[in-house]
Amino acid sequence: MRTIDRWLTSPWRRSCAVAVAGALPVLAFPAPSLWWFAYVALVPWILLARSAPTGRRAAYDGWCGGFGYMIAVHHWLLPSLHVFIFLIAGLLSVLWMPWGWLTRRYLGGTASPGRAAAALLVLPSAWLAVELVRSWQGLGGPWGMLGSSQWQVGPALRLASVGGVWLLSFLVVAVNVTVALLVSVREARMPAVASLVATAAATSAAWAWAPRPDVDGGVRIAVVQPGVVDGHASSEKRFDREEQLTRRLAGRDVDLVVWGESSVGFDLGQRPDLARRIAALSRETGADLLVNVDARRADRPGIYKSSVLVGPNGPTGQRYDKMRLIPFGEYIPARSVLGWATSVGKAAGEDRRRGTEQVVMHVGHGLRVGPLVCFETAFPDMSRHLAEDGADVLLGQSSTSTFQHSWAPEQHASLAALRAAETGRPMVHATLTGVSAVYGPDGRPLGPWLGTGASTARVYDVPLAHGITPYVRYGDWPVHGALLVLTALGATEGIRALRQRRGGPQPLVPPARTAHGSPARPGR
Repeated sequence: MRTIDRWLTSPWRRSCAVAVAGALPVLAFPAPSLWWFAYVALVPWILLARSAPTGRRAAYDGWCGGFGYMIAVHHWLLPSLHVFIFLIAGLLSVLWMPWGWLTRRYLGGTASPGRAAAALLVLPSAWLAVELVRSWQGLGGPWGMLGSSQWQVGPALRLASVGGVWLLSFLVVAVNVTVALLVSVREARMPAVASLVATAAATSAAWAWAPRPDVDGGVRIAVVQPGVVDGHASSEKRFDREEQLTRRLAGRDVDLVVWGESSVGFDLGQRPDLARRIAALSRETGADLLVNVDARRADRPGIYKSSVLVGPNGPTGQRYDKMRLIPFGEYIPARSVLGWATSVGKAAGEDRRRGTEQVVMHVGHGLRVGPLVCFETAFPDMSRHLAEDGADVLLGQSSTSTFQHSWAPEQHASLAALRAAETGRPMVHATLTGVSAVYGPDGRPLGPWLGTGASTARVYDVPLAHGITPYVRYGDWPVHGALLVLTALGATEGIRALRQRRGGPQPLVPPARTAHGSPARPGR
């Protein structure tokens, strides 16, 4: 241990060690999907920040660990963003500096049982505050939230229906803090064990109490995944391939056919021939088609990504324009300043235009669907609002073809499981090149994933469920609770600092005197 301490006295070696420790949680996400590792992955980072010689160094450890975390979780963006990924990670890592400082504040030195017990509430709350801020669309969105690593764990999905992915993140961090206490703070082992028992009891109660989705019907939804189509006139070739695959669905008694993001590269108003071909597919299959148009619109200026519903007589008029765009991928923030990014990476040459509101589409037979486009499936609030507005099925249309040989397709497909569990609504995740997936209203997969090597059309029997989950009803209450904890913490620290500046708390009455005329000893 002393050898390690001496090795860490070098600021550079310590910074590298913390950055590596911060990167460890990436193994809990797809593709490795070591979900169990999430419950101990933060322990090395916590122990390093706890042992920091000063509060300033602990805050810097928070920054270094956050940098490693952001790079690891988003490493697949490197070919597209190049140097920008390090710049963005460096800026967002500032959010973890208070978390590092708080780790030392509550766990450093000889932590008392009281401080250790407070840490089990404060540190997960501070982590949630970080996830809340970086979830803002302008900062890249909520990709890589720690709780989303639990997408394939049945009990965790049940808890997601209670408090969303936020509750899962809080619990995962709380368990990591508990393990760190058990490992490093002898005096706090009893509170740590008590915390584990209390957490297990609370989660078990929530698991048993949370209402299960009431399945009361089903639909047959087909996903068309054309696979990789490159070369000259790729948009036309992709459309032809999608048309061929969709024709295979004739006679399969499907209720809806879903194509992936950017599945149509031309505005249907300007290409009526394509609209007629899609309408003919609707007549052949006996189902409406939800396609995604990525093109310059004829009825208004600019390029939009739009989910368009097409029936046997052509476009039905129901359309959803993507609202939350990917920074640099679909628009460049402050283009007048950062426009040079187009010459460095694969940044957007022209900004896409945003939609203004979410849409619930009526497909027929009383079926209502709520479309989401690309990384909008990472935002819990968007799927929750669609469920509130009456959507029976959530539909995600995506294209991760740029990141075909990375962990991105698997990570993206896993998010739909959480959105389904949170809302109690089945979710279909349809892509151009994989991974496509479908989940039931409890977040469990319905059939196998369509991998990145598949070019096919597959029919899924999707159960429908109604009722409102606690998360849909009460929203992001774990976040509100975390902010309340941090507000109380800030007020307490402020009062303490003010008292110290004034020379400490003054007694309201003179101290009692003993028979010998000296002040009585406190506690005697």
